[in-house]
Amino acid sequence: MRAINESGLSLVKHFEGCQLQAYQDEVDVWTIGYGHTGLTHMDGTVFHGREITQDEAESLLRYDLDTFGRRIEKLVTMELSDNQFAALVSFDFNTGGLVNSTLRQLLNAGDYWGAAGQFGRWNHAGGEVLLGLTLRRASERDLFCSFPHFIHGDDTV
Repeated sequence: MRAINESGLSLVKHFEGCQLQAYQDEVDVWTIGYGHTGLTHMDGTVFHGREITQDEAESLLRYDLDTFGRRIEKLVTMELSDNQFAALVSFDFNTGGLVNSTLRQLLNAGDYWGAAGQFGRWNHAGGEVLLGLTLRRASERDLFCSFPHFIHGDDTV
């Protein structure tokens, strides 16, 4: 199984931040650690009043990123650089939206540049454009397009 690289891990940690006490996010989803909601895993780990340690937060993050990494491996049929894979893991972890997205359709059609242009469309939560999501999507796009490991079509730049 492929794991997210350090650049992707740093990006996720930066934008998620770490909260050791459960809180409700911008759309009222209970969250803890580095953006762990328990929604994907239905593991019962997130609820009002829950507190965790830093080590538990790290463990939940690795668990989540591994889960989304496996999703990327199933959903994307094209070759991905380590940075492209990491950007997609971050994106899908945060949005859960890769499966039905135009980003995925373009990428699986071999249109890497077109796919990269789709990140910025995912900057809304609760019907509002959020600066944090706008910045995160720009960072994910930059990671996806980072040189010298940007794969597009038959060429690696």
